[in-house]
Amino acid sequence: MSGRAEKTSEMLDAVRRAGSIPRWIGSVGWQGTCIWAFYEAQRALGFRNPPTTRIRPRQAQHPLVARLGGSSDMKVFGQIFACDAYGCLRGVSSPRWILDLGANVGYSSAYFLSCFPTAQVIAVEPDPDNYEFCCRNLRPYGERARVVLGGAWPTRSKLVLSRGPREWETQVFAGADGEASVEGYDIPSLLEMTGEKRVDILKVDIERSELDLFGDHLTWLRAIGNICIELHGADCVKVFFAALRDFDYTLQRSGELTVCLNLHPRA
Repeated sequence: MSGRAEKTSEMLDAVRRAGSIPRWIGSVGWQGTCIWAFYEAQRALGFRNPPTTRIRPRQAQHPLVARLGGSSDMKVFGQIFACDAYGCLRGVSSPRWILDLGANVGYSSAYFLSCFPTAQVIAVEPDPDNYEFCCRNLRPYGERARVVLGGAWPTRSKLVLSRGPREWETQVFAGADGEASVEGYDIPSLLEMTGEKRVDILKVDIERSELDLFGDHLTWLRAIGNICIELHGADCVKVFFAALRDFDYTLQRSGELTVCLNLHPRA
């Protein structure tokens, strides 16, 4: 295969990976789709993209910043807006508080704030670079959004960051004294930030830290109305459903997400 043919094949594969064209048109319109396709083609053909771009999906009230140049931002954007990954939560009635654990650059929080005009979001993100862009993307929502630099953990702890090759792969681990680089926040501490006793939606995408979060100190589960979580492996699935063994809920799937609606203690 010639070099040009290989580049063309790579470009087409990039388009297929990012999501179908009709989905992108439905999310961001023709203009936004052309912008996305142009940057995907540029990257696949080896040309340098600008550092960032701004694009507004129809499901968000304000434009969002996305990093280019091999960043995972546009793939996350495609999952949330083009594929409508969190559309399964639209039936939740007038949520007041949403915890977004593993907020990345804020796309899921922007989606929730736009879909639920009465809701407030606490977005928790451990990676400082993602945190910076999360703040930028949620700033137009004013006091309805609070961004916390930290990781979700079963107790208040000091945590160590471990970055993967893509921005969405940052993990946190318990760290010894002198090693910690980010704060760990437990759910009761985040509940205190809301000033309420209950959270309507708990969104969790924390790269296997769900093993720790749902493994112990689970009295807070009674304060959660609905859970939407990405589980990273069979061991995470086992721990998560073991934590919910004393609860009733309606189980749904949305792509890679596990959704537990109307969570309540079993009678």
